[in-house]
Amino acid sequence: MPIITLTTDFGLSDGYVGIMKGVILGICPQATLVDLTHEIPPQNVRQAAYVLKAATPYYPPGTIHVVVVDPGVGGARRPLAIQTPNALFIGPDNGVFTPILLQETLYRKPPAIVHLDQPRYWLATVSHTFHGRDIFAPVAAHLANGVSLSALGTQITDAVVLNVPRPARQPGGSIAGEVIYVDRFGNLITNIPAAWLPPEGKWVFEIRQKRINGLSPNYAAVPTGSLLAIVSSEETLEIAQREGSAARSLGTGAGEPVIAFRVSG
Repeated sequence: MPIITLTTDFGLSDGYVGIMKGVILGICPQATLVDLTHEIPPQNVRQAAYVLKAATPYYPPGTIHVVVVDPGVGGARRPLAIQTPNALFIGPDNGVFTPILLQETLYRKPPAIVHLDQPRYWLATVSHTFHGRDIFAPVAAHLANGVSLSALGTQITDAVVLNVPRPARQPGGSIAGEVIYVDRFGNLITNIPAAWLPPEGKWVFEIRQKRINGLSPNYAAVPTGSLLAIVSSEETLEIAQREGSAARSLGTGAGEPVIAFRVSG
């Protein structure tokens, strides 16, 4: 039973997600369809990339992941399919697959990337506004039915890769990072690895001129409404507010600088 996941910025108030599912099941009725999320903020390619990186490792090998966060739909951007040793990915060539491609050194061999340029695996009529229905969904279904990646298009090596912000160790032992993701609860997920925050010494975290002392073991370790620093489920530094939204409280979001430094005593 092939598994196909769907990640979009469509929301659920319109029929777009259901239409894509209908196309897939019409070609591959045995497919198991999984909604990863349809609540990516409109056109937020970076957030979709983060969700893919966080979620896809937990799926069985061979899972097909379809992503439709596609502000350039109908334009010059290419439709892609990517095969890694563990999964297949289908979507626009706009950088949404950056985390997948940057993990190349972890793979036994480089991912295979094809430009989807074989219309016989698309719907007969292709719109300028809904490639999720007309290209990505049917291609996913044909892959699930056993069509080879090479049959779907021309191999390329120049897929778009976004400039990914990286944390940096500063003179004096401080660490400069930034918020890279805000979840539904308003938790601010940063790019500072937990491994860079050893328990020796006392850490202080600064964001928007607010200082947070130390890492908390859990959300309940501070009073209601207090800001806290904690290790996220992705093993990075997270800034949160107990029973509140750190993003709203601090008036910030992705891209906000965060500094970590140790103090004596």
